[in-house]
Formats: sequence, structure tokens, C-alpha cells
Amino acid sequence: MTAPGFDPAPAAAGPRVRGFSADSFLIDGAVFRAALLTPENAVAWDPPALAALQLADVAPLLALARPPEFLILGTGPATSLPPRGFVATLEAQGIGVEAMDSRAAARTWGLLRGEGRWIAAALMPF
Repeated sequence: MTAPGFDPAPAAAGPRVRGFSADSFLIDGAVFRAALLTPENAVAWDPPALAALQLADVAPLLALARPPEFLILGTGPATSLPPRGFVATLEAQGIGVEAMDSRAAARTWGLLRGEGRWIAAALMPF
């Protein structure tokens, strides 16, 4: 009897979160305290306090030729809700917002990008 073969699907293109520590993310060999991720790249980010988050703070995520399905928002060490106006503005553009702690957001990014989903992420520091 022969064991069935398994050919994993190729990983989707774009940045991969390889790990995180107490205060940073390892993304494709570079260390980021906070980051904005698109299916095309990762950039360092200097976010405001969550309560002050505005659309302009995530503008690079919205500048894609194809808008993301939704934004994964890593809110730091614990899950917190972003400002209602921020969420409402994105939803009015057809972009959902999923807020969770930043470690969960980094893991979710990997899972959903592995499925080839066209998403964006904003990972706040721990």
C-alpha cells in the first residue's frame, strides 16, 4: 500500500510574518516595531494611539490599484476597538475592519494570505 501524496499549495506572494517577540515583528528577515502590510509589501509604521487612528494613518493600504477585501487591525497587546468613525469610513468604501490583538492579527494575516485573499494589515506595537 502506498501513502497518498500531499502537494501543499504554493504560498501567496507578498510579505510573510515569520515571527514576533515581546516588542517587534519579523517580516521577511526585517524587524518592525509596527507595520503596514499589503499583498505587495511591508513598510514600517509609526501609528498614533488607537483612539486617534484616522484614515490618513493607513493611507498606503488604501492606495492599492485593487482595494483590500478588509483590513486586519492589530491593536497591540490586547484586542481593542478602533474609533467608530475610522471603521465607518472604511466600511463606506467597501472595506471591512477586523480588530484583534497584534499577535493574532499577524497569525491571521499568514492564514488568509496563504489562501490568496487580497487583504491589508496594520500591526500596532505590543
